[in-house]
Amino acid sequence: MITMLGALPTTAILLGAYFLVRFIRAPTHKLGHIPTVGSSNIFLSYFDALRYFREAHEMIQEGYEKYNGTPFKVSTMARWLVMVSGKDMIEDLRRASDDELSFNDAVGESIQTDYTIGPQIRTDPYHTAIVRTPLTRNLAIKFTDIKDEISTAFEEIVPNTGNEWTTFPALSTIMHIVCRTSNRLFVGLPLCRDPDWVKLNQQFTVDVIVSGQIINMFPPILRPIVGRLLTTVPSSIKRAMKHIGPQIEAQLEREKNSSHDDNPNNLISWLLDEAQGPQRLPRDLVTRVLSINFAAIHTTSHALTHALFYLASCPEYVQPMREEVEAVIEADGWTKLSMGKMRKLDSFIRESQRLSIGAVIMSRKVVKDFTFSNGVTIPAGTHIAVTSNATHMDPTLYEDPHTFKGFRFAEMREEEGESIKHLLVSLSPDYLVFGLGRHACPGRFFAANELKAMLAYILLNYDIKLPNDGPRPQNQWFMGAASPNRTAELMFRKRKD
Repeated sequence: MITMLGALPTTAILLGAYFLVRFIRAPTHKLGHIPTVGSSNIFLSYFDALRYFREAHEMIQEGYEKYNGTPFKVSTMARWLVMVSGKDMIEDLRRASDDELSFNDAVGESIQTDYTIGPQIRTDPYHTAIVRTPLTRNLAIKFTDIKDEISTAFEEIVPNTGNEWTTFPALSTIMHIVCRTSNRLFVGLPLCRDPDWVKLNQQFTVDVIVSGQIINMFPPILRPIVGRLLTTVPSSIKRAMKHIGPQIEAQLEREKNSSHDDNPNNLISWLLDEAQGPQRLPRDLVTRVLSINFAAIHTTSHALTHALFYLASCPEYVQPMREEVEAVIEADGWTKLSMGKMRKLDSFIRESQRLSIGAVIMSRKVVKDFTFSNGVTIPAGTHIAVTSNATHMDPTLYEDPHTFKGFRFAEMREEEGESIKHLLVSLSPDYLVFGLGRHACPGRFFAANELKAMLAYILLNYDIKLPNDGPRPQNQWFMGAASPNRTAELMFRKRKD
């Protein structure tokens, strides 16, 4: 952000150009057949785009209630966004090929990855397969390390203060612990505990989100200029190279000498197992590690913070889950297998996520004109997405949908034929936290195990509450994303034996 502050005159010029371009551009006449939430007038739609910043979820909820099962559009600062809903349209989107509806192009433009992370993340995302397969496959083998880092991080960051309650900023504390735990698997000891490495990855996560949102406020013709002004990628890569460059060089040297026996079983080694040609350059590998960290830290930190807010505001769930965790750990110890046996814990996190999901998911960019099964055609170049929060609030899908019921999904699994359904990692057009189809979140198994291990550890070792025993902090909404309250605090006390 320092670069931006030093370029305020330039930024002012760009802002002026932005408003000029927005007001003189032609309306999107090709979307005239798609109903609009708000105004379809080019001038009035600008005010709807301003409203979208804070009220996107309300606008999309309005569209869902009016047009469920058919598409509708909303105005954003970047573009018109066409929303789809209903099982049939979601299934059409899931089944569409990448040369019809592009996931990579949509994500690349939504957070402007070419500038905020690096263009290869969009054009050559081979690292996604690394997360999906070798990382997931190694969870059982590396689970002891994950548990060790969870306990060590909590002991250092949320120390034992006797019988006293200690107050911590919720999201930033959890983000620090998640960063350390994730990097125990990604880069191992001692780097996962290095303060500068942890700080780098936490700040990189924030920079990507904020910079992407700012860049998207400008029309496409100006985004390369704004992107170059805002990007922190070169400085982040340079800083990261100091930390993991030696690891990469050492592993490349061992490969030259045909010695793989002492290669660490971590993210760098998994990337090198698949990387070819330019993918093996240290700079490219560093960018992949930063990118995977961005995805892991952002989503898991938010998910755990949301769950802890519910736990602190609904203490009646503590004892049943604590008893479940104690029984499973006593029987099976701390293993990946034991995490799968914690049904109540799994349900609690899944329900928390159901109520905390953003308004938009499964974003795609239409590569060529696409016709849904209901006959509606969306022209090429359009961005489309699925109504996620509105779907989760649908009373025809969930009984009393606005109420938190921590064991909702555990009870559903008790019904005949449902025992292996409704898991935290399960995919469904009724539950969209991880997306759907081949582009569903590849790291969901890692995230689920990490979340359950952390929550289980907290239940066994701490009592938690909200300051002044207050109500659950309200989620903060920005451009359709639901974030746990960033200023809210949690109180921890070491649990008595």
